[in-house]
Amino acid sequence: QVQLVESGGGLVQAGGSLRLSCAASGRTFSSSAMGWFRQSPGEEREFVAAISRSGATLYYADSVKGRFTISRDSAKSTVYLQMKSLKPEDTAVYYCAAKLSTYYEFITGYGLKEEWPYWGQGTQVTVSS
Repeated sequence: QVQLVESGGGLVQAGGSLRLSCAASGRTFSSSAMGWFRQSPGEEREFVAAISRSGATLYYADSVKGRFTISRDSAKSTVYLQMKSLKPEDTAVYYCAAKLSTYYEFITGYGLKEEWPYWGQGTQVTVSS
């Protein structure tokens, strides 16, 4: 079982920055691929970014590429999402996700929320115009 706790959300003006953190419990962090998704009211939960368990493979949604950076710190069992040049359309609840999977399972399913079994409670990010 993996428990995830997000933090770092808040209210920021357009063009600003935020860094989200997700602390994972248990001894499986080093074996887990990690991801970030987001959900706006009335919308489906959508993929934002993912990182392989080694940290060597990264994926981003086109809408955040070049503005967001995902990273992980194994010593702290924490994954981060650095968000820059924020836009009002980035406003959403951001969720951290984890899965124990092979590398092949990761690269073929990273963008599908159904492929991620473990989720945090979410943290609100609001970008004002």
